[in-house]
Amino acid sequence: MLDAEFAGNAEILAVSVDARDMQQAMIDRINDGPDGSVPNFRMLHDQDNRVINRYGVLNPEGYRGRTVPHPSTFVIDREGVVRWKVIETDYRMRPTGEQIMAAVRFARGEGEDPGMAESSNVLRRDGG
Repeated sequence: MLDAEFAGNAEILAVSVDARDMQQAMIDRINDGPDGSVPNFRMLHDQDNRVINRYGVLNPEGYRGRTVPHPSTFVIDREGVVRWKVIETDYRMRPTGEQIMAAVRFARGEGEDPGMAESSNVLRRDGG
């Protein structure tokens, strides 16, 4: 997902409540996709919901009796300040790679806030 422009300047981390074997199953599904690309980011296991709670993305409705977060994307600078975020209610709605890269540029002061495609499922969308 990160191209040469961002090599060494940005990192993508996926945070999930899913156990490692479930995360691996997701990676395997991605690898079996049409382009066979391997995710170039780390997946972290948030067993105790510490990250989910810190960023306020806990979904109180859960899913099939499980604690889950709302699908969320954050761009966080080196000082730990959230510079851009999108929090959805529908797991199928995600920002595109292009929108995320534009958000990284925005966080670096190199462009406009990329916003997000209009969606009735967005809980919060802002630049910080």
